[in-house]
Amino acid sequence: MTLQDIYIYPIKSLGGIRLDSGVLEERGFRHDRRWMLVDKEGNFLSQRTFPGMAMLQVNLLEEGLMVFHKSNPENKVQIPIEPLSDQLISVKIWEDEVLGQVVSPLVNLWFSEILKQECVLVKMPQSTQRKIKPKYAVKGESVSFADGMPYLLIGQSSLDDLNKRLEEPVGMDRFRPNLVFAGGNPFEEDHWQKIQIGHAKFKITKPCARCVMTTVNQQTAEKSKEPLKTLATYRTFSNNVMFGQNILLLEGELVRVGDKLNEI
Repeated sequence: MTLQDIYIYPIKSLGGIRLDSGVLEERGFRHDRRWMLVDKEGNFLSQRTFPGMAMLQVNLLEEGLMVFHKSNPENKVQIPIEPLSDQLISVKIWEDEVLGQVVSPLVNLWFSEILKQECVLVKMPQSTQRKIKPKYAVKGESVSFADGMPYLLIGQSSLDDLNKRLEEPVGMDRFRPNLVFAGGNPFEEDHWQKIQIGHAKFKITKPCARCVMTTVNQQTAEKSKEPLKTLATYRTFSNNVMFGQNILLLEGELVRVGDKLNEI
C-alpha cells in the first residue's frame, strides 16, 4: 500500500489543496484548518448550512493564501499568513469554545459579500489549545479547527467500493480526507490500530461519522441525497454512517506521496 494523495484545507469548509508532501504537526498538517469563518456570534460556518462555501477555492502561496470563486476566479482575496489584526475573539466549534485571531476587516468584508452572510475570518494562534477528547488523546494533543481530530485517512479502495453502488460516482473531495492510500481491500482501515507512512507513525482513534456535507457537490455546490443515502445502507454503526478513520500523529515530521503505508 502507498500514500496516493495528501490534502489540506487551510480554511475550514472551503476548497482543499492537494500536496506532494505534507509537514506533520500535532494539530494536523501545517496550515490545515488553521483558519475558520464564523458568524457575528462566533459560531463556525460550514457547508452544512452554507453549501456555497464549496465554490470558494484556496491556493497556498509563499506569502499567504489566495481565495477565489470557482465560477469567477477574478473575484479573489489574498490572506496573509500572519493576521493583520491583534484582535482575539471567542469562537465556537461544536462543543469547544476557544480564542481565534481576527485576520483583517477587509477580508471579512470580502467573505461577507460573497457568502451574503456577515462573517469574520479568524486564525488559530499557537496560544490557543483546543484539546482532543481525553479518551482519544495519547499525550494531551491539541487539534486545529477540524471537526475533532488532526488527520483523516481513507483508502481509495473504500471509495471505489462505494462508487460501484452509486448511479453517479462521487469524488474523494466529498469526504475531505487528509491522507488517501492506494492498495488494500475496501475498508481495510477499519481494522487498524497503528500505521506507519514513510517514517511517520499514527494512531487510529475512531471511525469518522459522516454528515450532509458529503451530499454537497464540490464543483457546483448543489445538494442531493447521495452518497449518504447509499452509504447508510451498509456503513451504519451505532446510528452513525462511517467512512474513513480519524488518526493522530505519534511521531514523524513529513510524509510524501508515494510513501509506503503499513499497519504496525
